[in-house]
Amino acid sequence: MSANKTQPTDASVLDYINAVQHEQRKKDALALYSIFNELLPEPAVLWGDSLIGYGTYHYKYDSGREGDFFLTGFSPRKQNLSIYIMPGFKRYSELLEQLGKHKTGASCLYINKLADIDLEILKKLITESVAYMREKYKA
Repeated sequence: MSANKTQPTDASVLDYINAVQHEQRKKDALALYSIFNELLPEPAVLWGDSLIGYGTYHYKYDSGREGDFFLTGFSPRKQNLSIYIMPGFKRYSELLEQLGKHKTGASCLYINKLADIDLEILKKLITESVAYMREKYKA
């Protein structure tokens, strides 16, 4: 069984954020860093070369594949900010309706800039999704 390609590193999260070339994306990433640090007791960890993750949980699929990944996190991507809501979005439709301009993938919330969304709703979304993950995975 192969390990996840994306693993936690010892690299500096702030060095990574400060190296972001797009100025607005860098400002928004620093704001997200502050928000996540306010909401979560675990420190930020750079996973791979571009994912900023908080906490961990252990998963095991029916296939036998298992591993560890972060509970939540974000990445200042070239195209947008990606915020990782690991349980997905089915149970959060009401919050998403109030959030503002965004797109979603399976577990990714895509935002162009923080000014496009309601930060208090984002905080609720992060907090509720982490509580769900902690309960489901005893993390």
